[in-house]
Amino acid sequence: MIDKMRRLTIWWLVFLGGLLPLAGIVHGGLYGDLGPNPVEAVLHGTGDWALRLLLLTLAMRPLQRLTGRPGWLRWRRMLGLYSFFYATLHGLTWAWLDQQWDLSGMLVDVVKRPYITVGFTALALLLPLAATSTRAAMRRLGRRWQRLHRLVYPIAVLAVLHFVWLVKADWEEPAIYGGVLGVMLVLRIPTVMLVLRRVLGLERPILARRAGDSP
Repeated sequence: MIDKMRRLTIWWLVFLGGLLPLAGIVHGGLYGDLGPNPVEAVLHGTGDWALRLLLLTLAMRPLQRLTGRPGWLRWRRMLGLYSFFYATLHGLTWAWLDQQWDLSGMLVDVVKRPYITVGFTALALLLPLAATSTRAAMRRLGRRWQRLHRLVYPIAVLAVLHFVWLVKADWEEPAIYGGVLGVMLVLRIPTVMLVLRRVLGLERPILARRAGDSP
């Protein structure tokens, strides 16, 4: 009972936490706190949070392997859906407030501007992942579900590249995101994870906990 209440509490914290960036953007819009270019502020805010939540989603598997606790994976779907949510808001903000739904202008931007091309591609690839995030889809697709959802890694690469090409000059923040993504990719290598667990002294406690856990 206590464990169930703890999981429910964490679920609500993650759920409400995912809405905080949107609440901040809405608050800024209502009270004029988005700076001299509100459209740009909304574009950057939604895009930044889409990328941050995507990287946080990718961190769940390494944390599970590092700690030996499968509970981390419980939050991966919600975080991934929030990433898709903010990426969709990012795209809609660009299409509506920046482009005024000018389809010809949007098409020209997608074709001629590389950072928009890769950003649009990342959003398009996120769509089937979000659509198949349910347990019913997992059962229906079987092993194909895992192969499909490995697209999250090239999507993350495209998202970081989108950010790099967007800023052009100030590369500090994109470099941080790129570094985090690089760590996530390296930690997928089983040998690296095994060595890291041994260096941190986690190997034996994890095995002991696993042996004593209930089935």
